[in-house]
Amino acid sequence: MPPGNIRIGTCSWTEKSLIETGAFYPRGASTPKARLKYYAGKFDTVEIDSSYYQIPTTDTAKAWAERTPEKFLFHVKAYGALTGHNIDPKRLPDHLREMLPVEDRNKEDLHVSAPALLRAMALAMTEALAPLKQAGKLGFIIFQFPPWFRYKKANKEYLLYCREQMSGHPIAVEFRHGSWLSDRNRGELFTFMREHKITYITCDEPQLGSLATAPFHPEATTSVAYLRLHGRSAEHWHSHATAGEEYLYQEPELRMLAAQAQRLGEKARLTFVMFNNCRCGYAVKNALQLKSYCQMSRELPEF
Repeated sequence: MPPGNIRIGTCSWTEKSLIETGAFYPRGASTPKARLKYYAGKFDTVEIDSSYYQIPTTDTAKAWAERTPEKFLFHVKAYGALTGHNIDPKRLPDHLREMLPVEDRNKEDLHVSAPALLRAMALAMTEALAPLKQAGKLGFIIFQFPPWFRYKKANKEYLLYCREQMSGHPIAVEFRHGSWLSDRNRGELFTFMREHKITYITCDEPQLGSLATAPFHPEATTSVAYLRLHGRSAEHWHSHATAGEEYLYQEPELRMLAAQAQRLGEKARLTFVMFNNCRCGYAVKNALQLKSYCQMSRELPEF
């Protein structure tokens, strides 16, 4: 297997601190088009986080495809309702909002469980991403499940439902509750994901000494491995879910992560390493550092 088949990026290129503080973008990158072009000159992959809050439009996806070079890859975070999170119904496309009961349409925080509406949301998402798919620039659709999504049979079956709803688009799954990665369940989970060709996301996040967060267990369940790095600061993790995004990985930690990525390369033909410690420009700083530590392929490995 060729060594160094690693692609490194961040979980956002639009984080406010990158734009407002000059932590990454030069002064000339004053438009969304210019910023994405600049980012794509430094990295060859990125996650789209905005799709978790609002289903993108086809025009937006087309612009992303047009503004990036050949073989650049976008991983797209699944719309929040599809992972059991509450949503703002006012941000739904009109045809989906009209499917809600009238009394729910103006709520600020709504949980959606109606199967027909969830199917319609999944369809709207896959249709919107068609320009990326056609351009060969669509990577994974990322399903980041909440901390209350625990290991049990019904939730394992829901993973299969999510895969089916994505109409053949490959999905990658991140767990935030430690029960999925416990000594008792981990082996069975990885076998299940391999059998159903679902990519496991190795999550690095603060450890609280409980099942409230997921332990770090690097593994590949398909031919593509995926590491998603949130930081390791436990302070305020419960009260503010983005606390880990303010964490700056230090050199010893990055070298350990580089070694883990290389080890995953012995099992997978391609490994993605994505930094989600986005605030203060930390993600881009750490991603550039990690690139210097990893053995990288000169040619971009195919997805």
